[in-house]
Amino acid sequence: MRRSSALSLTAALAFGAIVPAQAATAASAHAGTAKDLDRAALREAIAVRPDDGAAGIVADVHKNGQRWRGTSGDINTGKPISPDAHFRIGSISKPMEAVILLQLSAEGRVDLDQSVQHYLPGLLPESRFEEPISVRQLLNHTGGLPQDFEGSPATPADEEIERRFEYLSFDEVIEQTLRPVGRPAPGPRFRPGTRQEYNSFGYRVAGKLIEEITKHPYQYEVTARILKPLKMRETRAAVPGRSTPVPAPYLPGYMARSNGELVDVNVQGGLPASMTSTTGDLDRFISGLFDGRLLRPAQAAELFAVPKGTDGKPLPYANGSNCNTGPSKGTACFSVGLMSVPLPDGSVLWGKTGSDPGYRSGVFASQDLNRRAVYAIGTSSSLDNGAGTVVAQRLALAAFGN
Repeated sequence: MRRSSALSLTAALAFGAIVPAQAATAASAHAGTAKDLDRAALREAIAVRPDDGAAGIVADVHKNGQRWRGTSGDINTGKPISPDAHFRIGSISKPMEAVILLQLSAEGRVDLDQSVQHYLPGLLPESRFEEPISVRQLLNHTGGLPQDFEGSPATPADEEIERRFEYLSFDEVIEQTLRPVGRPAPGPRFRPGTRQEYNSFGYRVAGKLIEEITKHPYQYEVTARILKPLKMRETRAAVPGRSTPVPAPYLPGYMARSNGELVDVNVQGGLPASMTSTTGDLDRFISGLFDGRLLRPAQAAELFAVPKGTDGKPLPYANGSNCNTGPSKGTACFSVGLMSVPLPDGSVLWGKTGSDPGYRSGVFASQDLNRRAVYAIGTSSSLDNGAGTVVAQRLALAAFGN
């Protein structure tokens, strides 16, 4: 499954893009408020609009001990969507990969400051990757590695629809990216540790590292270390070498052929870290991640620390792109596995967005878990037209904008 370099910055920061102009408002103007959830505003936020590029939406919001769950119907078929609908979570699996490596670090089986070249000799061609890239740099997007399949031509929509059944192992993604056939092989995008740039390829290498250290498939480790302990019974990892459907009930996600025909793409192959889940299970994940059930304090601290330079300031984000707003604009917003999102009242949510063909999703929470939101969008287009960004912005403002 040859995807364009995983996620564009816009898609990767779908929830991050929610931060409105009010974010510049002084935190003291909002501090200490404990307003109830505005359920009418939340229902309006997930009502599908013509320009959303969405076929359906599910959401689960928690605030001040209150919970709201909502769905919009499938606009393509007119059928209702269950609040327990399953969907593909895309890169929300990245924090799970990070958790596994943080656990291995606590067990003394991996050193986050040791290099990838040490643990996986020969994986990165020495002629192009001379400087060491640490395991931590893989996880916080500061390694400077190329993007997935960097330099490959964009895949037409019809071809992407037909190739959605393909399954690629970590080794296959790594090989096709670093040693491509028919195009120049990519080198580093920048010196390791000098800036930050969202990078899915680093997590393919991280997945390979997990399998190398544990001698188990990724699916075994994520199930044993995360899904079972947190009782995430509705979450399933991809089956190696196979394409599988999203379990019922599911959120339909569509891609459009060049002739306009919508294709339900719930059956896909994907990657070893590809997963399906529900809003309830992803809420269990972020709750267990933040309340100490998965990580010891020293490792959990990595979740809430963006990388800094020798001057003690957050690293710049690559090419000056908007990874933050306000005074921190243009600086790193990703930690190990998560991204930070400032809210209008000056507080911060931490979490992750995800993108698979036909699906956009996100899970975010305040560090004290008082505010949490999970959403998933089934798309109605083959274009990345910002459906995730627009809907996430409306949902966040309705949930936490006051």
